[in-house]
This record gives sequence, structure tokens and C-alpha cells, in this order.
Amino acid sequence: MKHATAVLGLGNPLMTDEGIGVVLVRRMSSQAYPRVDFIDGGTGGLALLHKIQGRQKVIFLDCAYMGLNPGTLKRFTLDQVESLKDLPGHSLHEADLLNILRMARQLGQCPEDVVILGVEPETVAPGQTLTQTLQDRLDEYLHAIEQELQ
Repeated sequence: MKHATAVLGLGNPLMTDEGIGVVLVRRMSSQAYPRVDFIDGGTGGLALLHKIQGRQKVIFLDCAYMGLNPGTLKRFTLDQVESLKDLPGHSLHEADLLNILRMARQLGQCPEDVVILGVEPETVAPGQTLTQTLQDRLDEYLHAIEQELQ
């Protein structure tokens, strides 16, 4: 049974900071939120459509190039975000999130409340751990997610 709220962590945990969404959703899934589905969305793609269908609120956690200091967290709603990035090809999902959400809207399947929490990466390169910059701010990121769930 799907819950009304889902938190989807996106990214590739084999590419250092690109895996921040997956790291965060794994940490949050150990918390006591019985009415929230925590989903490792990995590199996303069209499968995200099925994961958000029928939800009232979806929170996406992802690495995002925003031109900010590494480690900076920024909150976006669907109406506030647009993609202006050059895609380096490190992640299979990076071109898809906004297109998937547009598709979901066109199909009448987009949740009413969509939040994207983006974290500016320090490094996106082969590696299985986050940079120290992001590791040092994990509590801050977890707190921001908790605030969205209130």
C-alpha cells in the first residue's frame, strides 16, 4: 500500500556527491515515519512515474548544480525550478526528473505538492563516499527533510 507522502532519493552512489539523495533517503528510512514511503529512486528514469502516481506529496532529494557553494541545500517547488544545466553524462536520471514531472502533470498523475531539495555537489567523480563537505552537513539535510514532513 502506497502512503500519501513519499521521499525519493535520487542519484548514483558510485559517483561521490551525486549519491547524496540515495544516502539521505537511506538514513531517513530508519526514522519513525510510519505514513511516509522512503524510496531509493537511484538513477530514476520513467520508473519515477510509477513511484509518484497516487501520492499527495513527493519530496525529491538530489544533487544539483546551482552555482552555489558546495554543500549548500536549496529548496524548490515544481514551479520554481527549471533546468539550465549542461549534462555531463555521469547520471542516467539527470535529464529526466523535470521531464518526468511534466509528463506526470500531462497525465494528471502529478502530486499536488512536489518539493525538490537540491544539494550543491563538491565533487562528482567515481567514488563510493560523499565528500567531507557534504558529510559534515548531513544533519542539516536530514533536519530539512524532517521539516518537510511536518
